[in-house]
Amino acid sequence: MKHVLIPTKLEKVAKELLTAKGFTVNQDADAPLADLAKKYPDTEALIVRSEKVTPAVMDALPKLKVVIRAGAGYDNIDTKYARKRGIDVMNTPGANANGVAEEVIAMVLAHYRHILAADATTRQGLWEKKNYMGRELAQKTIGIVGLGNIGRLVAKRLEGFEVKVLGYDPVISEARAKDMGAELCTLEKIFSEADIITLHVPATPETKGMVNAALLKLAKPGVVIVNCARAEIVNEADLRALKAEKKIGFLNDVYPEDAAGPKSVTDIADLMLPHLGASTHEANWTAAKRSAEQLTAYVERGVTTYVVNKGVPDGLDEKFQQLAYHIACVGKSLLGPGAPVTRIECSFYGNLHQFGKWFLSPVVAAIAPDFDRTEAPEAATAYLSSKGITAEIREVNENKKYGNSMTIDFVGGAGGKLQQVSIRGTIAEDNLMISRINDFDKLYFMPEGHSLMVTYQDRPGVLAKITAAVAAANINIDDIRSPHDLKGEMSLAVLKTNQAVPAAVLERIRRELEPGDSVAALSVV
Repeated sequence: MKHVLIPTKLEKVAKELLTAKGFTVNQDADAPLADLAKKYPDTEALIVRSEKVTPAVMDALPKLKVVIRAGAGYDNIDTKYARKRGIDVMNTPGANANGVAEEVIAMVLAHYRHILAADATTRQGLWEKKNYMGRELAQKTIGIVGLGNIGRLVAKRLEGFEVKVLGYDPVISEARAKDMGAELCTLEKIFSEADIITLHVPATPETKGMVNAALLKLAKPGVVIVNCARAEIVNEADLRALKAEKKIGFLNDVYPEDAAGPKSVTDIADLMLPHLGASTHEANWTAAKRSAEQLTAYVERGVTTYVVNKGVPDGLDEKFQQLAYHIACVGKSLLGPGAPVTRIECSFYGNLHQFGKWFLSPVVAAIAPDFDRTEAPEAATAYLSSKGITAEIREVNENKKYGNSMTIDFVGGAGGKLQQVSIRGTIAEDNLMISRINDFDKLYFMPEGHSLMVTYQDRPGVLAKITAAVAAANINIDDIRSPHDLKGEMSLAVLKTNQAVPAAVLERIRRELEPGDSVAALSVV
C-alpha cells in the first residue's frame, strides 16, 4: 500500500515523511476531492482535514484501505460505510488540543480587557479609556466542562493566573482531576460559582443543549461562557432569553456549519471567531506529522491503535459487544448520575474469554459520552488510562458453567464514598439479558428501552408506592422484576416502562424511601 492522496492544505512534513518511506504522495489542496478521486483511482490511503469523505468518494477509490483524519473529530467521514467497505478510519487525537486551549485563554483576555473594541476606537483617533475598564483573570473561578485533552491543557495554561479551577467530567476520577489542579464537581456547582465557564465536550445526544435555562439561571451575574467545542452544546434560545438579565458574556468559535453566511448567534455573541481553534501552524504541523507516522506504522507494522471504526474479529458475535455496552449503561446508572468510575473489572466466560479486550470499547462508550463504541480496544485502554481509571480482565473459573456470559464490576463514587456495582449478563434466544445485579440473582430482564430500578430494604407496600408514582405520571409499565437478595433483606424493583421516567417522578419515589434505599432511571437504545 504505497499510493497516498492528500486533498487538503496540510503541512509539507506529512508528504516529506511519507515520500522518504517510499510512498507515492499526491497532494492537491485546490481541486475538489471528488475530482481528485477520479484522477487518482489507485489511491490506497487518504489523509484529510475537514473534507467530507462520503460513500461516493470511497466508491470512486476501489483500492482505498485507510482514511486518516488529521485532527481529533471525524464526523466528516462516513465511518460506518467505511467499515462495510473494509476501510479503516483513523484520527490523530490531541494534535490540535494546545491550539484550542490557548485560544480559550486568548478569547477570555480579549473580552475581559476589551481588546478588539479598544483597538478599533483608538485607530479612529478616539481616546475612550474610561469606557474600557476591564477585569483581571487572577483570583477568578474557572469552570472547565470536560477534562479531556483540551480541558486538561486549559487547566494547565491557567496555572500562572492564580485562579481556582472547577472541573466537570462524568468519567474522570477525583484523583486525576486533582492532579490537573481542578476540583471535580457537578455542572450545577460550576454554573453557580464560576466566573468563567469553558466548554470542552463532544456533541452527543447527552450533551446537546446541555447549557440550558436550568443551568444559566444558576449563574453569577457577569459570567463568561466560552464555546470552542460544538455549537449544539448551547441552547441558543435559552441563552438569548437570559443573556441581558444575567449579563452573560458569550465567546464563540463553533457553528452548525463551517461556512460563510449569517450566523444565528450574532446577536448574543460578544466575540465570534471562524472556528480558529486548531488553526495554528503548530497544530497543523503536529497533525500532519502524526498522520504520516500513523500511516507508516499501519502499513509497516500493522499498528491499528487509532482506528476508530474497528470491526470485530472472526468468531465474535457483535451482539455480545452490545451486551457489554448495555451492562455498562446499567452499571453507570446505578452508581449515580455524575458519579465518576474509578475501576472496572470484567470476567468473560465460555467462548467470550478469548475476545476479552474487544468488549472494552463498548464499556467505555457507555460511561463516556465522548468515546465511540466502534473504536479499537487499544484506544479504549489508552482512554481509560488518560482518565485515571484502572481496568482489569480477570481470569475465570469455567467450572461455574456460566456459558457465554460476562460479569462487569464498576467501582466509583464521589466525595470519597466509593461503592461497587456488579452485573452479569448473557444472550438468551437472541435477546440481551441481565441475569444478576449485585446480590439480586435470576433477574432476567432485557436492558433495552426505558427502565426504573429501585433498591430498598424489604418491607410491604414499597412496590405499590413505586408503581403508583409511575402510573400517576401516565407512564405504562411493560414488565416488572422484583427479586430479593440472597439474605432476603433487600429487594430490587426493575420496571420496564414505555417512556423515560422524568426527574419529578424519581423525586416522588425518593420521598417514599428510607435512608439506604436508592432509585435510578435508565434509557438505553
